[in-house]
Amino acid sequence: MGHTLLTMSVSVDGFAAGPDITVDQPMGRGGERLHEWLFHGDADRAVAADGVSTAGVDAEQARDVFTTTGAVVIGRRTFEVGVDLWQDTPFPVPCFVLTHEPREELVMKSASFTFITDGIDNALRLARQAAGDRNVLIMGGPTTAGQFVRHRLVDEIRLQLVPVLLGNGTRLFDHLDTGHIELETTAVIESPHVTHLRYRIKK
Repeated sequence: MGHTLLTMSVSVDGFAAGPDITVDQPMGRGGERLHEWLFHGDADRAVAADGVSTAGVDAEQARDVFTTTGAVVIGRRTFEVGVDLWQDTPFPVPCFVLTHEPREELVMKSASFTFITDGIDNALRLARQAAGDRNVLIMGGPTTAGQFVRHRLVDEIRLQLVPVLLGNGTRLFDHLDTGHIELETTAVIESPHVTHLRYRIKK
């Protein structure tokens, strides 16, 4: 069985989205800056924490998430602001949407959205069944991310630390209210555009 993985791009001051999130501004005002690192291509060179130079590290990190993801869990708000932009599922795998409003399965080009009304435990159970031996990706929205971390349902956290101060918006772990959670750093990989941080949650 794969891992349950939370990945998120955040500013240095901890914001995962800018203020005023709308369908037209799905990352909030100024929030698109957090995802610019995805579009710099393979030509960039970077230096990992051990001093070894690597080529195209940002693209490599993005590919790793893409190729190891077998199912995705997202929140309702992320679905609503993202579906028209994606015109598909965000990854070509089954996607499970946490919501309070029952809805029929939405079949897209690559996969489908299944709407889960009975909590994150069932959403994760179904996602793990769909993912098989690949990872379940918790994607989009500090609220959804916080729920999974709060209930100790995440195995690994990957943060892309973007060198910007947004100053306002939605912080990733602003209302976690979970008590003490110890993390083990498993990787620190730098590029000119972002620092990739990997943490394993100690059980």
